[in-house]
Parts: sequence; C-alpha cells; structure tokens
Amino acid sequence: MASYKKPASFDYNLVVIGGGSAGLIAALIAATVNARVALVEKHQMGGDCLNTGCVPSKALISCAKKVHCARLADEFGIKSSGEVDFSAVMAKVHGAIARIAPNDSMERFQSLGVDCIEGEARFNDPWTIQVGDKRITGKSIVIASGATPFIPPIPGLDSVGALTSDTVWGLQSLPQNLLVLGAGPIGCELAQSFQRLGSAVTLVDMAPRILPNEDADVAQLMSDRLVNESVRLLTNSKAVAFQKQDDVQLMRIERDGAQQDIIFDEVIVAVGRRAHTESLGIEELGLELNPNGTVVVDKYQRTSLKHIYACGDVAGPYQFTHMASHQAWYSSVNALFGMFRKFTTNYSVVPWCTFTDPEVARVGLSEDSAAQAGITFEVTRYEISHLDRAIAEDETEGFIKVLTQPGKDKILGAVIVSPHAGELITEFVMAMTHQLGLKKIMGTIHIYPTYSEMNKFVASNWRKAHAPDKLLKMLPLLHKLFR
Repeated sequence: MASYKKPASFDYNLVVIGGGSAGLIAALIAATVNARVALVEKHQMGGDCLNTGCVPSKALISCAKKVHCARLADEFGIKSSGEVDFSAVMAKVHGAIARIAPNDSMERFQSLGVDCIEGEARFNDPWTIQVGDKRITGKSIVIASGATPFIPPIPGLDSVGALTSDTVWGLQSLPQNLLVLGAGPIGCELAQSFQRLGSAVTLVDMAPRILPNEDADVAQLMSDRLVNESVRLLTNSKAVAFQKQDDVQLMRIERDGAQQDIIFDEVIVAVGRRAHTESLGIEELGLELNPNGTVVVDKYQRTSLKHIYACGDVAGPYQFTHMASHQAWYSSVNALFGMFRKFTTNYSVVPWCTFTDPEVARVGLSEDSAAQAGITFEVTRYEISHLDRAIAEDETEGFIKVLTQPGKDKILGAVIVSPHAGELITEFVMAMTHQLGLKKIMGTIHIYPTYSEMNKFVASNWRKAHAPDKLLKMLPLLHKLFR
C-alpha cells in the first residue's frame, strides 16, 4: 500500500458509500447522534432491496399467489378464470416500489440531517472520497456498496440477453417458456411465481437438490410442490453452453451422462451475488478481500484499515436485508464511538426466509449444519396437516421442527415450512435471543385458530416426549385413592 498523509481535519465524522439497506441505516444512526455524515449513492436510493430485490419480488410473489388462488377457486365454490394481464402485474410491482421509495429518498434523508451526494464514489486515499468533481474527507468511512448478480462464464450466455434478479423487472410481456438457472431461494421464488403467472418454467441447477442450504426434508417438500405446480425441475444438471439459432434460443445441459437442449424465450440467471467493489479503488488502498470477493472485516466490522468499515452484502457472510441493517448498527456505532467502547457484531441468532409458497423460514441450526458441526441434538416435529387453521384454509403442506439440546428444552434452531413462516419464526428468534426454552413457549397462550399455534404444539410435543414416566405410572394409584 502506498504511503498516505492523514488530513489534519475532516469534512465529515462519517462518510457512507452506498444508499441501500446497510448504508441508509448507517447514515441514519450517525445523523441521529448528531454526527456530520455524508451518504454517497450513484444510482438509486434504497438499493437492491427496494428497487430490484425484496420489494418487487414480494409484490410479484403476492400477485402470483392471487392468480394461483383464482385458478383453484372452483375448489372453494368460486367461479374465476384466473386470466393474467402481465403488464398490470408489473405495474403493481413498480407501484409498490414507488409507494415505498419516498421513505428511502435523498429528500427524506437530507431532512434527517444526512448530506446526500449523488454520484459514483472512489477512494483517492484512505480518508478522501472522490464523487465526480467533488472531493470529501471522512474521519471514518463505511463501505456499503452492496452486491450484484453473478453471471457465470458459460459459453454463449452473453448472446441470449440473460436476465437477472436486477433486470427481470423490465419485462414487458410474460415469457412463454422461461428458463431459470439456479435453484436457490431467488431462483425458486421466481420460478414458482412465473409458473403461476402462466409461463412454462424450467428450473435448472447443478446441485442434487434445490435450496441446498436447507435440510433434505425441506428441499423435498418444496421440490414436490414445484413439480405439482408444473415447474420442470432439472437438478444434477450442468449448463454447458447457450446458443441462438435463428429465432430459437437454447441451453445445452449435461445430465446423467447425456446432453440435452432446452428451448427458452427468456433466461433468468440466479446463481448467486458477488460483492460490488471493483469501482471503488480499494485495491490501491490494499484492503483485504475474501476469496469470494467480499471485503474482509473483523468482529467490529472494521476492514484491514481500521477507520474503514464494511457492512451488508459487500462484507457478508449473510446477504439478507435484515443482516445488512444489523451490521450497519455495529459499523456506525463503532466508527463514531469506538474510541470509548467497541461492540462485537452478534451472529448468535440469525433468521432467514425463502418466500416460496409455502414459505421456508429458519433460525439457528438445521439438522445438516448441526451434524456437520458435530453438535448433538434432538428433533421435535409437528405436521401442519394437524392444525385446525391450516385445515380450514386447505393449506396443509408443511411442518415445524425444533432442534434442542438432548434432554433439555434449550432451542438450538427451528425450521418452519408453512404459510406465514417468516412471521412465525419470530417467536423462536425472540426465544433464542433471550434464552427462553420450549417450556416457556408451551406456557404462552396462542390465539385459536391461528398458524402460530404450531409453535405451541411443537413445544407440547417436546414436553410429551420428556414426560416423567415413573410419575405418570404412579398417578393412577393416586387418583384411585381420591375416588
């Protein structure tokens, strides 16, 4: 790294690069404690979450589910065609973005005390950021530049106009034949949604199962659901090449030792995201990067230059909006007050959710991750098919399972596959955060009939499995004495 002279004074206490989920929270915290803070955003405030990620995808998923329900309406005594106006669907998606956008706008953050600067940021030196013709200095700097979809180096892919989770929202018409490459959370969400909207979807992944970060039983249930909804699912399939022949586009795959061609109108590539660092000039600073391209940070979110912090997708290890916000708190507070006290980023309880139908939510350990770590555990399970609310709504696919320490009610992890799983998991997040066991959940009143009763019932199943057998065997004698 070159030798740089530290400025005698600074324009800002904190400069934040990136106006996505992590950057907005970091800047807001700094402004709240009356620090002088600048936020640099080159494209759209709100970042991926608002403009190309969480908000549009959930709006699309909601529209697709309503269409799916309409097509099943006859089962509930309702006559409906379920015909789709795709342009109206996309208008609904962009309408959701537009309604939320003012919350993340430059105007709002300016009013809250943040100096918002539009343009591309690049380091001149470890304390100086160049934005167009403007040069600013910061005593501390937070890199929150996010991530972009990874495009794999497959021959011919650049010739077929591949879409990503960033660009799919520009579609003007519904693809008749849609290819989705990658069966992780994003791929599964988009595949199910477009199939429900009327596309013939082929979902391809080189892994042996979809949702590879989930347990096998979760992946199997979701595989069955996608196939039942007519998604063509091809796992153990390696994409070899793409090509365009006249008006036909196709992808060649290797599967089970043979090659086959898949014809498609549009392809969505959803094989992961990579940290956005290439335009920041951090190589010249000598900032250390991980093999996957994310910025190396310590337990305080500091980079290898201790006054520069990184949070969100650019730092990892979790590419979730809620984790970006979580890391942003530690980044900004440590940057501003680290001379008095530093806070270690807490990853002890990390929840996430895949917003398929049914949703898949998890916190803590799964069976696979616990086994890989050599952690002993017990599993308690409850099937949603026994739940009155699920039966009433004909939503009986799914389950909840909880991992606990052997013989104890301490929760090591929970998995929920169910409608509203993203909401239901919060009870376990709260319990694990505050070290409450299953007995506390069992002793909590849950409204009948609700999906939340699953949490109570799985706790009851654990209690039944750990009932004191000797005492139970003696109780008939006790009751006989009092008859």
